[in-house]
Amino acid sequence: MAQGGSRDLTVRVKTARGRKKSSTKWLQRQLNDPYVQQAKRDGYRSRAAYKLLELNDKFNFLKPGQSVVDLGAAPGGWSQVALQYKARQVIGIDLLEIPPVPGAHFIQKDFNDADAPEVICELLQGYADIVMSDMAANTTGHPPTDHIRIIQLCELAYDFAKEILAPGGTFLCKVLKGGTENDLLVDMKKNFKTVKHAKPQASRKDSAESYVIATGFRG
Repeated sequence: MAQGGSRDLTVRVKTARGRKKSSTKWLQRQLNDPYVQQAKRDGYRSRAAYKLLELNDKFNFLKPGQSVVDLGAAPGGWSQVALQYKARQVIGIDLLEIPPVPGAHFIQKDFNDADAPEVICELLQGYADIVMSDMAANTTGHPPTDHIRIIQLCELAYDFAKEILAPGGTFLCKVLKGGTENDLLVDMKKNFKTVKHAKPQASRKDSAESYVIATGFRG
């Protein structure tokens, strides 16, 4: 019991039979994460919504009437935020099934599939104003390998963005600590007016993730 009669509200989860210690640790972190709790109160699908909200507060790229493509969209938090800013169209894709969000069109498909870009383009009404990617590969615990994997996803998303973004459009993508690979960064700076890296406060402190935000696509 804390001094002054206040209680320690930290939730501790016992390791149940059949549950790995890593799963117990993850569950305990979820139960005690203020962003997870706030997401439930605000009606967002996940704490990730606050990452996008923070990034938009800083870079101001979400505007009414936009067409938005959400890569790695599950469980739908980023799509919810885009619709909150009155996006005209939101198309999300993920390997996992995503429960419907009014106003968004979700595709259950691996973006690595060769025909995934074509499936998205068939649904797009013209060009996209924003391509945003929160895609992440399963981590191995080996930082160099994890970095390569997430950069490959970023490159895949970037190549797609260059094909479908309207002039002035925005590309937002998750990367790991250390930022974007040099060759990719150089190419982004050629094709966008500004390229920045940022780590939202809503990202967990022990997470190596950050985001690259490229605005003002030159077309």
